[in-house]
Amino acid sequence: MDKFDARILDLVQRNNRMTAEDMGEAVGLSPAACQKRLKKLRDRGVIEADIAVLAPEAVSRGLTMIVEVSLERERAAFLDAFKASMLKAPEVMQCYYVTGSADFILILTVRDMQDYDAFTRRHFFAESNVSRFRTNVVMDRVKVGLSVPVEVS
Repeated sequence: MDKFDARILDLVQRNNRMTAEDMGEAVGLSPAACQKRLKKLRDRGVIEADIAVLAPEAVSRGLTMIVEVSLERERAAFLDAFKASMLKAPEVMQCYYVTGSADFILILTVRDMQDYDAFTRRHFFAESNVSRFRTNVVMDRVKVGLSVPVEVS
């Protein structure tokens, strides 16, 4: 990765709808060169997805929760089953298998507390391998994004 790729990645993380012309001007390359570099970055898996970040309230998802989940047993089959369950759950925006006092950290969004109660019943109380969970309710979205700082190595 060179400085051009790093700059292109920085730009598309901020605005993935930027035109090739605007990108070329910002980076100092032709629009065609920027498009070729973007294609290579996507093909190599450097760019995993082009997404839109939604305002949860605008789609009736007024509560965001950060949940620590601890499992009773951590054998591969149990871990895989929990991961598969979280992958299927539309409420779960992000799921991380972590070290520390919990096994997983979830970031999820729900309509209201009743919706969250239903989620916990389906995914935590009905699952015998979940030993405990601890919930933090987000009061204010101070910074939201998935941008990764890009440096030339």
